Amino acid sequence: MSQSVLLQALVYLAAAVLFVPLAKRFGLGSVLGYLLAGMVIGPAVLGLVGEEGQDVMRVAEFGVVIMLFLVGLELEPALLWKLRTPILGLGGLQVVVTALALAGLAMVAGIEWKPALALGLILAMSSTAIVLQTYKEQNQLGTPAGQGTFSVLLFQDIAVIPILAILPLLAMQPATPGEASAANHNLLASAPGWLRALALVAAVASVVVLGKYGMRPIFRLVARSGLREVFIATALLLVGGVALLMELVGLSPALGAFVAGVVLATSEYKHEIESDIDPFKGLLLGLFFMSVGAAIDFGLIRENPLLVAGAVVAIMLVKTAVLLVLGQRFTGNRAQNATLALGLSQIGEFAFVLLFFTTQNGILDQRITSIATAVVAISMALTPLVFLLNERVIQPRLGPSAAPEREADAIEEKKPVIIAGFGRYGNIVGRFLRANDIGTTVLDFDADRVETLRQLGLRVYYGDASRYDLLHAAGASQAKVIIIALDSSERALELVELVRRHFPHLRILVRAHDRPDAYEFIEAGLTDVYRETVDSSLGVDALRLLGVRAYHAQRAARTFLRHDELAMRELAAVRKDRKTYFSTARQRIQELEQLLHFDAANENLREVDEGWDNESLRQEAPPASSAFTAPQAPVV
Repeated sequence: MSQSVLLQALVYLAAAVLFVPLAKRFGLGSVLGYLLAGMVIGPAVLGLVGEEGQDVMRVAEFGVVIMLFLVGLELEPALLWKLRTPILGLGGLQVVVTALALAGLAMVAGIEWKPALALGLILAMSSTAIVLQTYKEQNQLGTPAGQGTFSVLLFQDIAVIPILAILPLLAMQPATPGEASAANHNLLASAPGWLRALALVAAVASVVVLGKYGMRPIFRLVARSGLREVFIATALLLVGGVALLMELVGLSPALGAFVAGVVLATSEYKHEIESDIDPFKGLLLGLFFMSVGAAIDFGLIRENPLLVAGAVVAIMLVKTAVLLVLGQRFTGNRAQNATLALGLSQIGEFAFVLLFFTTQNGILDQRITSIATAVVAISMALTPLVFLLNERVIQPRLGPSAAPEREADAIEEKKPVIIAGFGRYGNIVGRFLRANDIGTTVLDFDADRVETLRQLGLRVYYGDASRYDLLHAAGASQAKVIIIALDSSERALELVELVRRHFPHLRILVRAHDRPDAYEFIEAGLTDVYRETVDSSLGVDALRLLGVRAYHAQRAARTFLRHDELAMRELAAVRKDRKTYFSTARQRIQELEQLLHFDAANENLREVDEGWDNESLRQEAPPASSAFTAPQAPVV
């Protein structure tokens, strides 16, 4: 490795290590941290990186490809089919309406209609990399805004293909043949239209067939070798090969990677692939964001500050306004609609590729391209701040963002137990009670889950359990117990306060995801707190397999759970004092180990153990043939 390459790598790594934790610390998100790092090390500030930043960006774009592959892994074909309406409806309308609106704005600014339309098509794109990364960090991909955003971004990736076909028709001057060919990696650029269409269909079909029938045997063979690095190389080879194939036939590499991910979404190797290549995605995306920050031309901005600032504001306002109008029908909620519209208000990373393409093909002149590049980079840099504004200022004024405007179900039955939340934990508890003939009224706020459970024959009612009227309708006045198994600990605490205020006779049993959640419930005064992550049965079986007798294993498990519950309640009172917390925790761990060692050495318990464990005695007994010999018949 040459010294210059090593130095550049160290510069990027040092900038990321310095700025990203600071940005996260101040609640700005990792994306803005990477962008700030790129701005500082770029030519405009410290000048630690120069023209080679464009080459770095092209390499780092592979991070976007990997990200779309991982997104595809999380989407099974059935879910993708479910999103067909927002993909074609919301996504298609957003691209068309936004492109026409921005083209009209460019014509008002004095640009001729052909380059104005080209600009409209380019600027209608939004940033897949920034938006999806931010939604993942905020756990919003499953919300209506998240699904709508994903649908729009997916359609935009698909729309890149026809846009690349339309742009040459808008050329104002002939392209330079050498440059145009260098910029175009499509092997079929000069082929007839029917041949190109056939090649596109064949390429997508080959990806589907390869993912469905070819990759599973390959991954199975590689997995049997036991070499994780070869498995990682195979996954990266798959993503890179699909991306290259798509680029050679004129499709978006990110789109091809997404298709490959969807095909493998039902594979048994899905989770292994995801965990192995996710670090590469994070590093390359970080590098991509730093390259964007370094590409901002601050000299051009200083020369045309009002023009650049006005263009950024106008474009983001137009895109927001278009999605506010279109999104209302698809999200059905004002708060979700605002999140959708503001989240897609920036211009996407594909704009850099399209702007380079327009310059090489004589569609836009160099000055317009330079200003547009600065506008794109600034809009991307402003995106984390827009998300922050939406989260802290706009959303609190619009109310709960995740609540769809579906009417709660009418509840006619009154049962002794109310279960709020019927996910993986509430489901098990509810089925256990039902098997023992205990009547339950089940409330859940996930419409899809409710429909699925009803198809299975389970009576589940849709509605927000934290609403007084719904709890009253569910028979809270006559019920004896309420089991709270909500996915959100914040909503669970709100429900606890509601029950205490209006239905104080109800005995409250609450599920805690982990120890920090349990601390919150204990501080709220609850005594019946059940941690989902505590289950001693696995440890008991492990002890049995290692030769420990059943009675001692069961006693050790009970001792551990009892001691852990007492320690958790003691630690809950001191958890905000880190020094006291860790000191107390270490002391309790030592006490538990000493107690278990004492039990193991107790002779009286050992005698009880040997008499109690009949199963072990049977396993240790000699075979019947050797332990007992039938009497021989007398010889006559």
